[in-house]
Amino acid sequence: MVMFLFLVVALAVVVAAVTLAVVGGGESGPLPEVAPERLEDRLPPDRPVGHADVESLRFPLAPRGYRMADVDDALGRLGAELAERDARIAELTSALAGARAAAHAPADKPAQEGQQ
Repeated sequence: MVMFLFLVVALAVVVAAVTLAVVGGGESGPLPEVAPERLEDRLPPDRPVGHADVESLRFPLAPRGYRMADVDDALGRLGAELAERDARIAELTSALAGARAAAHAPADKPAQEGQQ
């Protein structure tokens, strides 16, 4: 009998606590919406992205993983910079090949003129 009375009192205390929490918490209204956590673009805007920049890049977690918009923005920027670097490398390689061809061409002409 004592155990039954203890359980009834415990149940009454729990019900009272829940009721007070629900009724007492309603005065200020619902909790305000939290602004979504957004990536602060930590990629340097004034210089090309380096290996250390990519290594230190961390995306904020979302309920189902990473925020796709943040990842898409970062990957888009990295892709654009890599394409820009590839174009610059191709341009420099072409210029180097032209300079080498120009350096070898005058050396061949005097040798050919001396044979005639």
